[in-house]
Amino acid sequence: MAHPATPPFARGNRLLTCDLEHRRLWVGGQRLHHGATGIAVAGAGLAGLLARRTPATRALAYTLAGGILMAHDWKDRGVWFRRGSQVD
Repeated sequence: MAHPATPPFARGNRLLTCDLEHRRLWVGGQRLHHGATGIAVAGAGLAGLLARRTPATRALAYTLAGGILMAHDWKDRGVWFRRGSQVD
């Protein structure tokens, strides 16, 4: 008897799950996109620079890394913050 197919987001525990085949990650059942992560990283870099708590070179590195993450995932920008597992 064949086993039913397991959806990719069901691999892992309830907090962190992944789909190794498609290289996707879910945190608490919510798909985590590179773009959304990039916004957080770039925002942290800019906030550190504005608050003068981070050296300018480090803030620039964070902002650049965040921008690269957003550019990498730009084609999916319409679903970066859409709720749900977003399984194709």
